Amino acid sequence: MSIQHIVTALPGPKAQAMIERDTAVVSPSYPRDYPFVMSHGRGAEVWDVDGNRFLDFAAGIAVCSTGHSHPQVVDAVKQAADKFLHISSDYWHEEQIRLAETINRLAPFGEPAMTFFCNSGTEAVEGALKLARYVTGRQRFIGFIGGFHGRTMGSLSFTASKYTQQAGFFPGMPGVTHIPYPNNLRPLLAGVDQGQAVLDYLENVLFQSNVPAHEVAAILLEPIQGEGGYLLPPEGFLAGLRALCDRHGILLIADEVQSGAGRTGKMFACEHWGLKPDIVTMAKGLGSGLPIGLVAAKKTLMQQWKRGAHGNTYGGNPLCCAAASATLALIENGYMQNAAAMGDYLLERLRDLQRRYPELIADVRGKGLMIGVELVTDSRTRKPAREFAERLLHNAWRQGLLLLTCGVSTLRLMPPLMIDRATCDEALALLDAAIEQTLGA
Repeated sequence: MSIQHIVTALPGPKAQAMIERDTAVVSPSYPRDYPFVMSHGRGAEVWDVDGNRFLDFAAGIAVCSTGHSHPQVVDAVKQAADKFLHISSDYWHEEQIRLAETINRLAPFGEPAMTFFCNSGTEAVEGALKLARYVTGRQRFIGFIGGFHGRTMGSLSFTASKYTQQAGFFPGMPGVTHIPYPNNLRPLLAGVDQGQAVLDYLENVLFQSNVPAHEVAAILLEPIQGEGGYLLPPEGFLAGLRALCDRHGILLIADEVQSGAGRTGKMFACEHWGLKPDIVTMAKGLGSGLPIGLVAAKKTLMQQWKRGAHGNTYGGNPLCCAAASATLALIENGYMQNAAAMGDYLLERLRDLQRRYPELIADVRGKGLMIGVELVTDSRTRKPAREFAERLLHNAWRQGLLLLTCGVSTLRLMPPLMIDRATCDEALALLDAAIEQTLGA
């Protein structure tokens, strides 16, 4: 299948020239997958510097929640820029207060919330960890295998989705113990119910033999694992984890950096399972592309730390806060509901694709527009199709579709929340063509 909007061989001459310039001056540490050099974008469509059109089902790693350059977000940023570009967190301004009031209304705690502002997901996680230590007086933490929480030294100590993120940076922050995240497709513990198996391991093995529960400040998890493979928790697992934390006086931190801001069809992914965490982190889709992160916590917790206990020079930047307020308004007023509806449609169509390729696609899972397609080399052994997934990723780009992988061999679909059915259909046709191309290679 040929796509008319790919007008040059990929990468085109302008893209190649820019990549050569980049190689000379930009860090090689970025985990880039294929040579896409962006020129501009609108909604779910993007164009490279050679004039090729693509459908963006990566959305800047789930960042461009309202689509590229949404006019209401752009207008909010322009209006804020006309007033002032920066005032440090030593002072106050309307945009920051207004956004904090919105988070207080939306936060999934069932009680009042307070917010600390920063610039990214990893900073939000760092802030959450500091808050947990500060208010509990405890030093230890529990994280999950497969989790991704950032790349700064504190958050990196929890990140366990790929060893390459850890390689060369040991030692990190001490006191972090990892346990399995329940995965029914590839169970790591004995038992049919992997959620209960993980809870039993935590309570009856780890807390009895290695980690004193009364020394644990918090458990940090993604309600839906992102980089670990877009894994959904089994029914009852999050409720059981909440009960375990309550028994031992442990705080529960929900990392909603990728899954929050309406991506799953609810404002926070944890709401699908009725989970009320103590602290939640947000970033990525919150600002529609502008760099903003935050830590929201129960007011009873956050009001405990004192002046100077934590700070951030750029956190609460007026342009970023204006973008986030405009983004949340769009999400609340239709895009979150659209994410749920389009997510259901994509899941249905992808399961049709699974029936066409039963030896290749072992699982299709997700909530809203946070969807994973697990690829295997053998449907019986479920051996991950790592190399196939990488080739498929590149072939999808050549067809005109931007995707990313996660886990070992999972394609993830995370388009902007304003996506429509026609664009979904076009993207699925491109994906089907890329699968055929990869199988035929």
